[in-house]
Amino acid sequence: MRVSELIDMLRDQPPDAEVELAVIAPVDDDSEDITVDRYSVEGMLPWSDDDDELVIWLVGGEDADVEAFLDAIESDHDDHDGHDHPH
Repeated sequence: MRVSELIDMLRDQPPDAEVELAVIAPVDDDSEDITVDRYSVEGMLPWSDDDDELVIWLVGGEDADVEAFLDAIESDHDDHDGHDHPH
């Protein structure tokens, strides 16, 4: 999905509606049962994929996990550019 497509989809929604990410996955490989995990979107992260194409990650999950992830990304970025960035 492109950013413009996401904007178009959201444009007609109430501006005060909560945005969540629903992750749908099979319960196990041998079953047709699925599970749905719902997470609020806590932020977004521009990212370069394996082909160096810019992608935008919508970031969500348990609060402590999101914090740890963002801290790890920031720490990894600091290690590679030689600069410290405030949280």
